[in-house]
Amino acid sequence: MNEINSPYELSNSTDEESDYISNEVMHSNNSGVPLAQKKAPILKRYVLKDNDEIIAGINAYIYCWGIMYIDALFVAEAYRHKQLGTYLTKKVEQEAKALGATLSNLTAFDYQAKDFYIKQGYEIFGVLENYPSNHNLYFLKKAL
Repeated sequence: MNEINSPYELSNSTDEESDYISNEVMHSNNSGVPLAQKKAPILKRYVLKDNDEIIAGINAYIYCWGIMYIDALFVAEAYRHKQLGTYLTKKVEQEAKALGATLSNLTAFDYQAKDFYIKQGYEIFGVLENYPSNHNLYFLKKAL
């Protein structure tokens, strides 16, 4: 293996240094495409409960430029096929649209809910194959 050399000091970054790097990239990006929102991402997080037990939930974020990202959607196995995932997805999509979002996106592995999202109107726009081996990671989007 060829070793990479640098005349500069290399060290693991602190949390503050990592934040600095992220902020510098954000400032650079902002010069190319200005941010549409001045606040931090808007969180949309909901849970459904049955007798105080969480049976379903969704975590979504509305980022700059009116784009929503669905980070996680969970429905307990005993409660699947009861339209709970559809209810939660529609809820965050409607709220995102009311806040000016025009696009929703997410990722799903082949063994997850890819087909569920396609039924909700999402379309695949990219695939990372063999990630992990013998599986695919799908990138999906939907105009709101």
